[in-house]
Amino acid sequence: MHYGDTRPETLKYNPFKAIVTPRPIGWIGTLDPGGQANLAPYSFFNGIGSDPEMVMFSSEGAKHSATYARERGEFTFSLATESLAPQMNITSAPEPSGVNEFELADLEQGAPAVIRTPFVAASPAALECVTLDVRQLSDRHGTLLDRFLVIGEVVQTHIRDEYITDGRFDTVAARPIARMGYADYATVTEAWQMGRPAR
Repeated sequence: MHYGDTRPETLKYNPFKAIVTPRPIGWIGTLDPGGQANLAPYSFFNGIGSDPEMVMFSSEGAKHSATYARERGEFTFSLATESLAPQMNITSAPEPSGVNEFELADLEQGAPAVIRTPFVAASPAALECVTLDVRQLSDRHGTLLDRFLVIGEVVQTHIRDEYITDGRFDTVAARPIARMGYADYATVTEAWQMGRPAR
């Protein structure tokens, strides 16, 4: 099967998100203009650099997280895990501005060390980020889209001690979840290693 702008009728549902998978979930914390905490998951999220450490998330629409990350100049990332999946899902609801999703999902707010925005205290790992750039995206024709890319630099890392094994963050023990296509998710339950070829 091959297609471009028009998807064949036999492919009932758009497979794009099922092909670009698994995607880490950016569980993004921000503060609204009044200082109220906001929390929402974004499946278009990833790390984009390590020196300095940088992450990005993309918002389909000028949603609260992207708007507040730009206005406040900061945001947090909390690792979404299998045990926290129900709470993560609650925070995905399109609540109006001023609603504290931490409270809505009965999540304790972790106290930040460098910025003011809280993170999910129960998460195995969290990152405090300073916003570097928020840009509106355009398509290949130069037409501006209702899509916003947020880039942040990590200024503080939080790891719960029980997830550190032999000096390494134990990803498998944390059981992070990833977004796939449709309403599908995946859980990291095993890890395997492969070294890079030597020259």
